[in-house]
Amino acid sequence: MNEENLDPKDWKAMAALGHRMVDDMVGYLKTVRDRPAWVHAPQEVKDHFTQPLPLEPQAPEQVYQEFLRYVLPYPAGNIHPRFWGWVLGTGTVFGALAEMLAAGMNTNTGGLDHHSANHVENQLIRWIREIFAFPAEASGVLTSGCSAANLIALTVARNAKAEGDIRRQGLQGLKRRMILYGSEEIHSSLQKAVELLGLGSDCLRTVAVNESFQIDTARLEEAIASDRERGFQPFCIIGAAGTTNTGAVDNLQALADISQREGLWFHVDGAFGAWAVLAPGAKQQLRGLELADSLALDLHKWMYMPYEIGCVLVRDERSHRNTFSLTPAYLAHGEGGMGLTGGDLPWFSDYHFQLSRGFRALKAWMSLKEHGLRKYGRLIEQNIRQAHYLGDLVRREPLLELTAPVTLNVVCFRYLGGDGERVEQTEWTQQQEQAVDALNREILVRLQEEGIAAPSGTTIRGRYCIHLAITNHRSRREDFDLLIREVLRIGGELCRELASGF
Repeated sequence: MNEENLDPKDWKAMAALGHRMVDDMVGYLKTVRDRPAWVHAPQEVKDHFTQPLPLEPQAPEQVYQEFLRYVLPYPAGNIHPRFWGWVLGTGTVFGALAEMLAAGMNTNTGGLDHHSANHVENQLIRWIREIFAFPAEASGVLTSGCSAANLIALTVARNAKAEGDIRRQGLQGLKRRMILYGSEEIHSSLQKAVELLGLGSDCLRTVAVNESFQIDTARLEEAIASDRERGFQPFCIIGAAGTTNTGAVDNLQALADISQREGLWFHVDGAFGAWAVLAPGAKQQLRGLELADSLALDLHKWMYMPYEIGCVLVRDERSHRNTFSLTPAYLAHGEGGMGLTGGDLPWFSDYHFQLSRGFRALKAWMSLKEHGLRKYGRLIEQNIRQAHYLGDLVRREPLLELTAPVTLNVVCFRYLGGDGERVEQTEWTQQQEQAVDALNREILVRLQEEGIAAPSGTTIRGRYCIHLAITNHRSRREDFDLLIREVLRIGGELCRELASGF
C-alpha cells in the first residue's frame, strides 16, 4: 500500500512561503490607510469563483498567488480606519499571528482537560468575570459571537425558570406559556434565539423606548402584570448595553430591580457596549450590569480582536451546567483513562451546545498581555470621544441633522438638502421626506463606492440615516472631518443634479 499524508513534500519551501505570507500580511495591514475604505469585487473576480472542484494538486505557491490576486484586494473593509459600518471590529496584527499559532496547534477545546488551551480559556474567562464584577463562582464559555452567546444565555434562563423538566419533556410539558421582554431596539439575534428555543417570537414582548431609546420601564412593568393576569409565565427581562441602532444603554439598575422583584431572569446583551465599563467617562452608564444573571458580549467588536470570538457569563454555574451537560460513555471525563483526563477542569462542552470548538482564547489571551487592559480602556474612551466629536460636527452644519442622541460610540445623522438653511421638518410633505431618504441612501452608496468611507444605513423613527458605529482603533479625528466634508460635497452635487428644490 502506498500510504500518503498531507504534510509538505518540501518543508523548507513551505517555511519560506509561510514567512512570505506573514511579511505580506504585515505590510498589507501597515499600509491599510493608503487604500480605499472599500473596494467592490468586479465581475471578473466573482466569475473566478465559479471554477470546478479541484481534483488534482496545485502548487502552494500557485494557490497563494490566486489569493493575492482574487481574494486579498477585496476584503469586507473593516480593517480600514474609515470603516464604521454596522458594528464590526478591526482586528490587530498580533491577534492575527495568534490565530496562526492556534491553527498550528489545531486544538479542540470542547473537551479534554489535560492540555494547555483549556487552561488558557479558563484564565481568560476568569479575567472577563473580574472585568464585569461577576462572582468568582460564575461560569463562562467562549463563543463564536453574541448570537451564540445570547442563545446559550436564554437557553439557561428558559430551563432554569421552566415549571417542569424542559430537557426531558420539552415545551409540551409546560402548562403555561413562557414570556420574555426586551425593548423594541434589541438585536435580531435575540428574536432568532427565542424562535430556535421553540418559544415563538410572539412570546418575546418588545416594549417601546423613551426619547433616549431606552426601554420604557413603566410599560415593561405593565406588560409583565398583564401577562400574569392572562395566565402566562413571565421569566426573563433582556437589557441592552449598547443597541446596534443608536448605542443606547437601558437603565440596567432599574431592570435588575424589576427582575429581582418579579422573580425573573435578568439577561444583558452587551455585544459591544458592555466594554464601555473600561472607559472611566462611560462606566456609570453601565451601572447594574454586574447584577445580571447572564451577560453576552463580543471581543471581536469593541475589543478589536480578530473574528470570531464572543463570550457568555452565567451567574448560576449549576443552572448553566445542567442546561448543557451530557456525557455518554464515549465522552466520559473526570475519571482518568488513557492519561488524557486529569480532572483539572470541567469540559467546556458542559456549558455550550458545541463539542468541537477552536482555540479562540489564544488571540484574546495574547492580545490582553500585549496591550494591557488599561490601553483597551483608553481606546474605548477614544472612540467615545470621537463619536461626540462627530456629533458636534453634525450639529454645527445647518444641512445635517442628528437622528439620535450620541451616548456611546454610535452616531446617526442625515443630510437635509437645501440652500444652507435648516428646514423645520414639521413643514415637510411626505414627498419631501421620501426625497431626503433617497438622497441619504445615494450619499451612502457614493461614500462606499468611491472608497471614501464605509458607514452603513438604518432607519430611526421612520427616517433613513447614515449610521456609524466607531469600534475602530485606527480611526483619527481627521477621518471624521473628511467624512463630513465628503457628505456635504456629495449631497450638494446630488441636489444640483436632481434640481430637487430643497
